[in-house]
Amino acid sequence: MDHNYFVYILTNKNKTVVYTGVANDLEARLKQHIDNKENKFAFTYKYNCHYLVYYEGFQYIEHAIEREKEIKGWTKQKRMP
Repeated sequence: MDHNYFVYILTNKNKTVVYTGVANDLEARLKQHIDNKENKFAFTYKYNCHYLVYYEGFQYIEHAIEREKEIKGWTKQKRMP
């Protein structure tokens, strides 16, 4: 199976904040989160969420979005490894 889309979870150094997202190029998207220093209102910048703790690959965007919504419905404790 060719994984074209990813659901991912980021956290900060102290694991007090969790961010869940979807991307079609995970490596590029993580770099965007880290390099996004000019947008001080971005969640990942504001809370220093730059640590990848989980990712999952999907062939279809619809499945990735469905999984993202499912994960976002979980408690923060359940989303943390």
